[in-house]
Amino acid sequence: MEIQPKTEQEISAIVQDAMQNAVDFVESEISDTRLKAQRYYDGEVDIGYEDGRSKVVATKVRDVVRSVKPSIMRVFMSTTKAVEFVPHGPEDVAMAEQATDFINHEFNRLNGYRVLSDAIHDALVKKQGIIKAYHKEYPTAKIYTLSDLSEDELSLLTSDSDVEVLEQSMEMRMELDEFGMDVEAPIFAVKLSRKEMKGDLCIESVPPEEFFVNRDARTIEDAYIVAHRTDMRAGDVIAMGYDPDTVFNLDGLTSGSEITEAEVQARQGYDEDFADDDEQDPAMKNVTITEAYMRMDVDGTGIPVLHKFLLGGTAYELLDFEPCDEVPMVKLEVDPEPHSFYGRSLCELIADDQDASTAILRGILDNVALTNSPRLGFLEGSVNVEDLMNAEIGGLVRMRQQGSIQDLSVPFTAGQTLSALNYMDKLVEQKTGVTQNLALNPDALQSTTKAAVTASVEAAAGQVEVMVRNLADGLRDLFKIILRIMHKNFNEEKMMRMNGQFVPVDPRVWDVSMDVSVNVGLGTGREDEKIAALQQALTMQTQVYQQYGPMNGLVSLTNIRNTITDMMAAAGVRNSDRYFAPINQEIEQQMLALQQQQQAMMAQQQQDPNAAYLQAEQMKAQAKMSTDMAKLQLDATKAAAEDDLKRDQMAQDLLVDAAKVAGQYGTAVDVARVKAEQDKLRTVAGIAQGQ
Repeated sequence: MEIQPKTEQEISAIVQDAMQNAVDFVESEISDTRLKAQRYYDGEVDIGYEDGRSKVVATKVRDVVRSVKPSIMRVFMSTTKAVEFVPHGPEDVAMAEQATDFINHEFNRLNGYRVLSDAIHDALVKKQGIIKAYHKEYPTAKIYTLSDLSEDELSLLTSDSDVEVLEQSMEMRMELDEFGMDVEAPIFAVKLSRKEMKGDLCIESVPPEEFFVNRDARTIEDAYIVAHRTDMRAGDVIAMGYDPDTVFNLDGLTSGSEITEAEVQARQGYDEDFADDDEQDPAMKNVTITEAYMRMDVDGTGIPVLHKFLLGGTAYELLDFEPCDEVPMVKLEVDPEPHSFYGRSLCELIADDQDASTAILRGILDNVALTNSPRLGFLEGSVNVEDLMNAEIGGLVRMRQQGSIQDLSVPFTAGQTLSALNYMDKLVEQKTGVTQNLALNPDALQSTTKAAVTASVEAAAGQVEVMVRNLADGLRDLFKIILRIMHKNFNEEKMMRMNGQFVPVDPRVWDVSMDVSVNVGLGTGREDEKIAALQQALTMQTQVYQQYGPMNGLVSLTNIRNTITDMMAAAGVRNSDRYFAPINQEIEQQMLALQQQQQAMMAQQQQDPNAAYLQAEQMKAQAKMSTDMAKLQLDATKAAAEDDLKRDQMAQDLLVDAAKVAGQYGTAVDVARVKAEQDKLRTVAGIAQGQ
């Protein structure tokens, strides 16, 4: 069978079919779970209630998510370098450190905290969070106002396609042409706009309902199709270079997917007003744009190549496609399922527990309410019903005979039911690792040693540490993508402050195959344990440095400074440069060289007792010589000035005398020759002088 290149119609059909299958899979199998998780996070349950009874909900899902999220964020964001690049060899150490500092700085500059927080929230509530990193190019315009331009200069400026003339005026002015003749020429004054393309790294969190993948995918790398579908304004799509007629005919998600619309409304907490924006401004109309990534043999070589396909509308009309290097999206999960793309969220783990806890809590509250305010029985016709319905304290109830009213007492059983509620809390703690604060529970601390309390705390934190480690895999993949984006799209050096100094950074020379190490994981210990370990390391470093000197080969000032910086960061102090001067290996080598030079000079002075005296005398002689030279130059300047005055007087006298001789004797004096004799160079104090 001969393989032929695919036509655009064939490509469009393949992509549309794959996209429809991916959407059907997600909306039929995944969306319902995410909708339920969002409802439970918002404080809803699937169990019903009776009129007049308690409607309270035990918000276990929201409480657990809000409790565990700060712990996860603290692990990732408590250090300035949550991710570090690992060099392949000793020659790559400086490059890896520079890449680590620069990319962490760019991540923070682009509000990486918010992006990471949103993705982790989605992972805790809706199975997984998606982060997208890409390079975005956008046009910028600069305005210039120029005047006194010739016709040729104006033509040269406006010949550039990126230049647009905003204002222009002309006036006629007399000028000299190339032959020296006065001619009338036009002179222009213009106001120009010059368009320039700028590029920057972009990082964003993708809403779960906008991300799609095929049914049998296991990872993003091996997926048949990975897609990001979202609504955009028609004007923004046209600005990307697409035909306005094609764009205006595209529809939006509101007319194509009720399930996606339901997910959007559940996430926002309110219904959107889907009024047609094209009634007043067609450019503000919402149109669906899908960015799909698929491996396809477009050229007929037999080898599928990853392509990026841009699709429009809910019918997924093919707008454009091009080859690409990788899918610019990563997923973050807290509880991945082996050999499956979608794992589980915390909401799925404890949704049933929220139902059970809600039922128990409602029963307790109903029992308390009925015990405190029991129902009443009365003989019909023998009691004034209006008085009986009046719940005012001390109110009278009129009745015709004694015993017409009886309390329908309800036994108080809430005390026994509380143990069942505590049991449900224990189940939630075991599933999620979120426990009550032991420090505030004296019963849990009775007859308990410090080691036992520490073991309990660490055991409870085990589940959270596993979640963090799973999330770290997604963060590692994200920083790898950012490294490759910076390497590919950076077109100039950039100055960056590193270790207290501004140094040039050029990502184009970095090795994109470097591995990434995330500074989180199991068994990393608590903050106080980290500070204690760093303190012990600092003590050992100081002892080695003091005992064996700066050339010990084991510890340098840079190592000591790094330890101090990590200690301050663990304690929450990030600006260590304010307390300790920045230092690196180059600065340290310069300090050692200067120190050795000073020691050599001191040693030489100690060997020769007269060295200090001779050095002082030498300095005095140099100072005296400098003073004498300055005085000599001053005298020469004065002599030159006096000589200039004499020369001027001689020149004047020469002209007067020449005129007298010519008048008396009729003989001309060779004034030029006499003047040349006066202009000859002379020396004053050994320095040549002249006019």
